[in-house]
Amino acid sequence: MPILPKPEEKKQFVREKFAAISRRYDLLNSLLSLHIDRYWRWRATRLLAHRPTGWVLDLCAGTLPLALELTRQAKSRQVLAVDFCEDMLGAGLKTLHRDGRLTRIHPVCGDGERLPVATNTCLGCTIAFGIRNLGSAEKGLAEMQRILAPGGRLVILEFSRPGNPLVRPLYHFYLNKFLPAVGGLISGDRQAYQYLAESIAAFYAPETLMRMMREAGFSGVRRVPLTWGIASLYIGDKGV
Repeated sequence: MPILPKPEEKKQFVREKFAAISRRYDLLNSLLSLHIDRYWRWRATRLLAHRPTGWVLDLCAGTLPLALELTRQAKSRQVLAVDFCEDMLGAGLKTLHRDGRLTRIHPVCGDGERLPVATNTCLGCTIAFGIRNLGSAEKGLAEMQRILAPGGRLVILEFSRPGNPLVRPLYHFYLNKFLPAVGGLISGDRQAYQYLAESIAAFYAPETLMRMMREAGFSGVRRVPLTWGIASLYIGDKGV
């Protein structure tokens, strides 16, 4: 039975589901993606290599894996890590006490549709596997465009639906059968992983998301498919 929440209920539903699986989230990400998610985050971060200093906003930062990669690749970069699920940020913070990057990662509990960030202040903005969890992707994109400094770059990493006819049926089985079963068994919340599968299936087509980025004011919008199209990078720049 489908469980996708209504738009007015989405924020609360997503917050509760991520809070429920926060302790096992990183373990399951690595196991269920065969560690490919680390490569995807590395690729995303490389798109900001031309801006190694200053502030980057990592939206929907979760347990901080992308924030860690952003600070690993640039030793002078500061990352504002925003997520509206405090439990996810708390789970990520527990892994930072052994890492010197702690002083350059600044977690903040906040709403992606009303960012607690001044206009024109960040040199980069990233969001990994989070834009489909926003109540309104349009409002989120407008906020990301607002907080970026002129010349700043937005990098979106998100799951997509592979077009390869050989890969597609295997991916559908994995997403709709294997992922909810194994994710639910390990995390104790099958519904959270059923939501993951349904939200990917219901998310915008790549062409639609890129059009929305242009409508939000981004230029040079392009897409880079990853791993047979299972995931995609979407890049857009803010004009100077």
